[in-house]
Amino acid sequence: MTSEVGARPAGSRAKLPIGALSAFATVVLIGCLTETLPAGVLLPISADLRVSESQAGQLVSVYAISTAATSVPLTALTRRLPRRALLLGLILGFAVVNGITAISPWYPLTLVARVLAGAVSGVMWAMIAGYAMRIVPAERAGRALAIAMVGTPIGFAIGVPAGTVLGELIGWRYAFGAMAVITAALVGWVLWLVPPLPGQPAQHRTNTLEVLATRGFPALLATTFALVLGHNVLYTYIAPALAAAGQVELLSAVLLVFGVASVLGIWVVGALIDRLLRLLVLSSALLIGIAVSLIGIAAALPVVLFASVALWGLAFGGAPTMFPAAAARVAGRDADVAQSLTITVWNVAIAAGAYLGGAALDLAGDAAPLPWITAALALLSLLIYAVFTADRPPRSAR
Repeated sequence: MTSEVGARPAGSRAKLPIGALSAFATVVLIGCLTETLPAGVLLPISADLRVSESQAGQLVSVYAISTAATSVPLTALTRRLPRRALLLGLILGFAVVNGITAISPWYPLTLVARVLAGAVSGVMWAMIAGYAMRIVPAERAGRALAIAMVGTPIGFAIGVPAGTVLGELIGWRYAFGAMAVITAALVGWVLWLVPPLPGQPAQHRTNTLEVLATRGFPALLATTFALVLGHNVLYTYIAPALAAAGQVELLSAVLLVFGVASVLGIWVVGALIDRLLRLLVLSSALLIGIAVSLIGIAAALPVVLFASVALWGLAFGGAPTMFPAAAARVAGRDADVAQSLTITVWNVAIAAGAYLGGAALDLAGDAAPLPWITAALALLSLLIYAVFTADRPPRSAR
């Protein structure tokens, strides 16, 4: 990214560009829905493409793997491009890959479309945070980021159920087709309300290894990995965890409570992030540890279960905003590269969490250890962040 001089509106009282930030939030929502929608329609996809359910499930896995594998190199390659032009290209990319998914009669073609969708997503996640933070005064960058990222908890909360409902009502192909049409319509919105910004000139570009070596950034990535790893150990296997407590019939209600609390969490983070970012990260890790410990102790009690899940969702809901904001604060004008590294770590942690949780489930024979693994990793993330990071101005300001 270029130097922030001249890129931001002047004055702390300048109104936030809600139209532009809402466009960002919608792009993020489309990215989340594109990732999660197949999980809600696995059975009809499996039947229609004549593959096994496990093969249909790979349409979700390859998306995440592609995002993790391509985010860093593709972000480095696109740093010089004007931001709005790149965003428009990514939007059209989502429209095209979802359109291909909607009409593809062959599983290999669908799989390729999902790989390409993951690559588009990797660049989107890396650039959208920095873009949102550059179009507002520096002291309001965190709030702008919170608005831009509100599509994340909403998308992940409704993605699977929305896929299930749409698949039943109109069929899975029409669901992807409708998403492609809606995505394409975003082009006009972005052209109308999102201000153009230049890319990063060659003389201002720092290579990825230098960004990775920035003081405090490795600890931030370790914090991100530990917290997201722990979250996914339990969240991926929440159904077996509830079954172990005799509460599996409450699964839908538990997921709904978590989703609503996550949206509330991003609102809280948005209100405080510009002044209390470090406290928010530490509080999030601590509250997640407390919440999942209560699940481990008393999940058999519905009142405790729902209160704990609400606290968990509240504490984790702001994570997709907090960690990009922290990365941007550390990396300064190299925020896009920092975001790409953060996204890669985030996606690796998701996959590793699913693997670790599954291994623990197989080894123990039930899900009883999972809340405690999550609690331990939350505590580890708290300790890493508290000991190895410090609240400091961004690199471009030093």
